[in-house]
Amino acid sequence: MKKRLLLDVDEVIVFSGFLPFINEFLGTNYTIDDFSQYYLDQAVIPSDRFQEYTEYMKDKNLYLNPEFLPGAIEAIEKLNQVYDIYICSSCVNGDDYENSGRIFKDKYDFLRKYLPFINPRKYIFTSSKSLIKADIQIDDLASNMNSDVETKVLFPSYHNKNVSDEELKKMGIVRAGTDWRKGWEEVLKILL
Repeated sequence: MKKRLLLDVDEVIVFSGFLPFINEFLGTNYTIDDFSQYYLDQAVIPSDRFQEYTEYMKDKNLYLNPEFLPGAIEAIEKLNQVYDIYICSSCVNGDDYENSGRIFKDKYDFLRKYLPFINPRKYIFTSSKSLIKADIQIDDLASNMNSDVETKVLFPSYHNKNVSDEELKKMGIVRAGTDWRKGWEEVLKILL
């Protein structure tokens, strides 16, 4: 029987589509490496324009033009041969609960299109990932990790590079490097 692996989507498989829309809204050219805070919009949208931005984002599909992390699809296909992969990802926009429902559909359609080798019955959409049991978990947020999971892998991202190795060690989390560009190479070294 294959070990169960929980796999996050945003900032692990793809960069969520917020940044292109932020740049469009503000008329800027930010790149992902300009950030160290998880919530990009909260970092750069002026507070007096946040409601306007929320309205602007109301009907945007964050997964229409996905920016895949290097090697993600190929690595997931390899891991799928060895592990029983479950997608475990949030679909709630904490700044706009009212319109978060469409994110479920957009993410579902994205997964069906780009990861057809993972059965949709293995999609878990939740913001309470720490409640889900598995053997392995890959996520970009240490706070999402379930302490009961045997192997916890922190995927490198713009917002977690300053998490100390001591902090991760206390939580029993292995870091898959510090550069998101090489994250999937590191994950494969850890898990294969």
